[in-house]
Amino acid sequence: QVQLIESGGGLVHPGGSLNLSCVASGTSIYIWDMGWFRQAPGKQRELVARIVRKTDDANYSDSVRGRFTMTRDVAKNTVYLHMNNLEIKDTAIYCCNADFLNTEHWGQGTQIAVSS
Repeated sequence: QVQLIESGGGLVHPGGSLNLSCVASGTSIYIWDMGWFRQAPGKQRELVARIVRKTDDANYSDSVRGRFTMTRDVAKNTVYLHMNNLEIKDTAIYCCNADFLNTEHWGQGTQIAVSS
């Protein structure tokens, strides 16, 4: 059974930083396109960053490019989202996703709140 468990959410002031982790079990992250999505209240879910399977190539949404960095550690079966210069508009629930050939798995999500 594939499971994705996120951690690292919390409350931060604008301009601050947070690091999210997503640990996978029941599979290897190497074979999946791994992504971080977020959903703010009243808004559609948004793909924030993705690492293509079998590579370390990361792609970012325009809204976070230059501020967020997604990395992975295959040995630890973990993907990370390093978030810098956080803005109030980054407030959302952040979810980890594993996707390949129309099969996908989701974590339960972790809340990020950016507030002064």
